[in-house]
Amino acid sequence: MKTISLTALTAALALGLTSGAIGHPGAPHAALSPSALPAEAQAAALTVDAFHAALGRGDAPAAAALLDDKASIFEEGEAEQSKAAYVGGHLPADIAYLKDVRDVIVDRTGSAADGLAWIATQGRAQGRYHDRAVDRETTETMVLRRTPQGWRIVHIHWSSHAAKAPE
Repeated sequence: MKTISLTALTAALALGLTSGAIGHPGAPHAALSPSALPAEAQAAALTVDAFHAALGRGDAPAAAALLDDKASIFEEGEAEQSKAAYVGGHLPADIAYLKDVRDVIVDRTGSAADGLAWIATQGRAQGRYHDRAVDRETTETMVLRRTPQGWRIVHIHWSSHAAKAPE
């Protein structure tokens, strides 16, 4: 993240305060159309969806190709501070998890400016993993940087909690 200017990131986040959220009940990550996002954020959202699609089909090299070498991945209080650390660490477990658990987008928002973008997604993960039922509400924030090769993910923050019973 050292290559990202704090001022530019703050500006990108501030732009999001006026960006529209989009809801896609029942839409898997790979099927999301980002057309309701601000124009500059649409391509970044497609990169997020491509990353999820690669994980979902078990394609570790394709998922890794969308990460910046210095990407940081925060998940449930743990952190991997580079693409290499994630690929050699948690990536295989994320692929295994997504073989049995379907993550559906509930809402998404985001924005982009000056070569930086952020995409925030809320979802619902359901299925069975390690012979246990999974029903979790998920949140994901990705920060991306535009490169000559396209948008690359420089930061991921994932968290979740047990789904609440309907009221």
